[in-house]
Amino acid sequence: MKTALTIAGSDSSGGAGIQADIKTMTCNGVFAMSAITALTAQNTTGVTGVLDTPPEFVAAQIDAVFSDIRPDAVKIGMVSSAAIAEVIADRLTYWKAENIVVDPVAVATSGSKLSSGEAYEAVKSLLFPMAALITPNVPEAELISGAEIRSADDMERAAMQITDKYGCPTLCKGGHMINDASDFLCCPDGTSYWFKGEHIDNPNTHGTGCTLSSAIASGLAKGLSLPQAIEAAKEYISGALAAMLDLGKGSGPLDHGYLLRRYTDK
Repeated sequence: MKTALTIAGSDSSGGAGIQADIKTMTCNGVFAMSAITALTAQNTTGVTGVLDTPPEFVAAQIDAVFSDIRPDAVKIGMVSSAAIAEVIADRLTYWKAENIVVDPVAVATSGSKLSSGEAYEAVKSLLFPMAALITPNVPEAELISGAEIRSADDMERAAMQITDKYGCPTLCKGGHMINDASDFLCCPDGTSYWFKGEHIDNPNTHGTGCTLSSAIASGLAKGLSLPQAIEAAKEYISGALAAMLDLGKGSGPLDHGYLLRRYTDK
């Protein structure tokens, strides 16, 4: 069995972060492991508390995983301090980690801030250059590139700017802000792709970014090419949205286990 490590924050309501990553990786056929960067008290309506993991303990978790069950891919999500970004970069470099997918999350779906400006700068300078892919949504791509995004052409330009600056493939996710569900991939070798997605009228989108990046990491762990991993991940997340799970008082979680329902509901 192929394996994947998620390095991210914990979501106490189970819809995003470590919990969403593990569910996604498991349902995409890889063995999931974790290194927790922070504990969050959150639900579908917002984040009420964040407790950072000491950086040295983040390093200890990563070392414990790599020294025993080496991951075939790594997904990085919430990084709430520059010191944590530094130890992640240090340990992944030491272990020569492969297939690193960075979801540059700064703000939760509910609108709550998850990362400081200093932490975000460290993520960009230390983690982007080692990434096989970064997966910013439109607000994140605007923050990283410094450019306003109001159209598909703007998405392309922003992705190209980010890739040129950091040397990593960039998947700019359009979402409902620009073009429903179509995403643009720009690679350092000059190749680029549009991945078309179907519009799914579901207001419950808590954890979509975590889910997509984890599904892509799962595909890379299994040996898929980057475009193939993105296509498979988009198909999975479309199914999880189309299942129309409705939990919580705010923007609820996806149905990560929708494929399992085909068997357990019989």
